[in-house]
Amino acid sequence: MGNAQKIAVVAMSGGVDSSVAALLLKQKGYEVIGLTGKMINSESAQDVIDNAKRVADKLGIEHHVCDVTELFKQKVISYFENSYKYGQTPNPCIMCNQFVKWGYLFDYATNELNADIFATGHYADIRFDNGYYKLFPAKDEHKDQLYFLYRLSQKQLSKTVFPLYPYEKDEVRKIAFEYDLPPKDSKESQDICFIQKPNTAKKYLIDKFGCKKGDFIDILTGKKWGEHQGCYQYTIGQRKGIGIAAPYPLYVIDIDSEKNIVYVGREQDNYKTSLSADNLNFSYPLDVDEFDAYVKIRYNMHHKKAHIRIINECADVSFDEPVNSVTAGQSCVFYDINDMHLIGGGIVRR
Repeated sequence: MGNAQKIAVVAMSGGVDSSVAALLLKQKGYEVIGLTGKMINSESAQDVIDNAKRVADKLGIEHHVCDVTELFKQKVISYFENSYKYGQTPNPCIMCNQFVKWGYLFDYATNELNADIFATGHYADIRFDNGYYKLFPAKDEHKDQLYFLYRLSQKQLSKTVFPLYPYEKDEVRKIAFEYDLPPKDSKESQDICFIQKPNTAKKYLIDKFGCKKGDFIDILTGKKWGEHQGCYQYTIGQRKGIGIAAPYPLYVIDIDSEKNIVYVGREQDNYKTSLSADNLNFSYPLDVDEFDAYVKIRYNMHHKKAHIRIINECADVSFDEPVNSVTAGQSCVFYDINDMHLIGGGIVRR
């Protein structure tokens, strides 16, 4: 059975990456169908749908829209708000991938649109290796997105394709120009799609929770440095925006949401050699409960070597060298020590 009869459903955001992904699959002979999730009721969300529809028309492919506003509100927006409320820092894109893109949209693509494969514009590579589907880094290391994909299952990986994995971002833009795809000059998408500029995450949270006076306390001495307007406005490792005149730079070291206390200290107080993570997900079954791996505790950091022990569905992670800004709520993601394929990850608890 050639690609001519195979259906590829592409999650389309109207941006360069997903548009080029759809084009590449069409060129390979797939019957391509565009699928766009309506995440929120806003002008910007409608722009996403309109842009995706324009690309679909240009490529001469079907385009479907799924209203996922309720699911998105529950699994992404509420999760985002509650994380900050309880002194944690969330990863909304990871939850959106798990519950919306590879949740509702993936199921809709396979069950309703009879997709043989489900594709997105992510930069990652999927290979079948030793009986399992595994995620490997893309060619463009600056765009590598494995960190955001660690909650995908074998079932999802078995039907997923990432057409952009062999390309650099510049090459993808070039293809968009070459084929005159509508979003060819579009900017990179924003981190938090439901908070539109000029609004910021901080303003959004202040509107949601209001101002709640609390104290800045020194993590080592217990000294009160000053007052803040709500602990949810801060994240571990933050230096800017604390607004305290001190003889040395102060960093946010810890947050006690129950007491509304933000603990501050010097940069050296912000380093830890271990952490615990729960809510684990592995890309494929592991046959060991103790292993060495490279670890990231946020997307834009350089991976660090660590030893991992899985005990009672939690991961105890011990780093070879201290790491800064271990942040509750962020994802801790494990990569294979030899070839950097994705092993899995969990949510940092301390």
